[in-house]
Amino acid sequence: QVQLVESGGGSVQAGGSLRLSCSASGYPHCRYEMTWYRQAPGKEREFVSAIGIDGSTRYRDSVKGRFTISQDKPNKKLYLQMNSLEPEDTATYICSINCRVPTLMTYWGQGTQVTVSS
Repeated sequence: QVQLVESGGGSVQAGGSLRLSCSASGYPHCRYEMTWYRQAPGKEREFVSAIGIDGSTRYRDSVKGRFTISQDKPNKKLYLQMNSLEPEDTATYICSINCRVPTLMTYWGQGTQVTVSS
């Protein structure tokens, strides 16, 4: 009964910025972290960034210093500020809720397309 909807994707020139949003409806019956993944054509889905139950954040190496993850946890919203975008960032960006306590469970959004032109 949890649904995630991403927005904010689009086309941008290299060096530009985008801010992605993810809104969740329903309520997961768990303590959870929220995570951004992405999937580029011809590649498998990969981890981008996450914010944990305790508010801690982590990033894949290639986006460190360029992307910032944040959340409005009471309202179940997740954001990804993407600066200094590179063509390699082109992908469908997908948000997820990752239950950790008391059980493991993952909910996925449909994704929003980000295209970065050189």
